[in-house]
Amino acid sequence: MSEGDKAEGEGFVIKDKRSSQISEDEAASVDDQEAKGSQEKKSSSGEEHAEPFQIDFSAFIMSLTSSAFYHLGDMADPTTGKKEVNLPAVQQTIDMLMMLREKTKGNLTDDEDKLIEQLIYELQVKYVAKTKE
Repeated sequence: MSEGDKAEGEGFVIKDKRSSQISEDEAASVDDQEAKGSQEKKSSSGEEHAEPFQIDFSAFIMSLTSSAFYHLGDMADPTTGKKEVNLPAVQQTIDMLMMLREKTKGNLTDDEDKLIEQLIYELQVKYVAKTKE
């Protein structure tokens, strides 16, 4: 076997020796220090921060509905202060809510079921009223 054949078949190992790399032990130590620091902050302030807002089905439905009310012109644009009407966007939101109602049938709580029914009804009534203006 020639040297060229020998080198071709052998693998090589790359070792990263950059100074920004730390060992697993050092990383574990840093994690422990960060955890202690966050616990100390909680205990020193006497308050625990609330968990971020958790989205559930009702919140999701309300979010869709609020965008529809915005497009109906019920709410002003926060940046311009103007109320704008976009009926195709309202129709699309109503269609999405109706699709969600069908796809989740039998899986909703009574409150969620009542909420989606009520919101679809309100949006449909307002949509029809806007189309007749």
